[in-house]
Amino acid sequence: MERHPGPASARRATRSWPWVSGVIAVAVAVALGAIILSRQNGPLPVDSAWMAELLRLRTPWLDAPAFTLSWIGGGWFARYAVPLAMILVLVLVRRRWAALYFGLVSLASVVVVQVLKAVFGRARPEEILVASDVGSFPSGHVANAATIAVALALIFGRTWIWYVGAVYTVVMALSRTYLGAHWLSDTIGGALVGAGIAVIVWAPLASRLNRDRKPHQTTESE
Repeated sequence: MERHPGPASARRATRSWPWVSGVIAVAVAVALGAIILSRQNGPLPVDSAWMAELLRLRTPWLDAPAFTLSWIGGGWFARYAVPLAMILVLVLVRRRWAALYFGLVSLASVVVVQVLKAVFGRARPEEILVASDVGSFPSGHVANAATIAVALALIFGRTWIWYVGAVYTVVMALSRTYLGAHWLSDTIGGALVGAGIAVIVWAPLASRLNRDRKPHQTTESE
């Protein structure tokens, strides 16, 4: 007779998957960084091919939205204004655990990205069109986009937020590579780090965040 996992096993699996998936995502990003480092931090073949294609596409019509996205996704606006505004909104709607989570995950994402930038010390592409700090891997803009996307999707539990967040993260990656601020592999690493950190920080707070969620904010699957 086939035996099915009991409720206790199901609960353990449910509690474990965020840790496992988040750690795997960050580990893959670090492994990618190690591969890049082993090549003296030079571009991977896919990086060179991708950059060559984007250089052919550069035009003033695409420059403007790319520069706008670069401003939105980085600097003081992304690091301070967006997190503080989101925390304030969550506090006002009495989602205090969600506010705490969003603050923690925003800080953790920035710290991890800066540590990895210092560790790998990858040079940015020579075709860069914007002023940027040192350290190309991973992309802070894309990590921030992925962190926000995953965090908001986990907080509100809406399917459409996952889709919008995924599109936002991809568009941010396109803008950063188009501007020559990052290689393609930098943006992939940034997306993995941002999403992984969002899930890891969410794991110990998941039950509180679920209780904190109002009835009309429950997921479609509940």
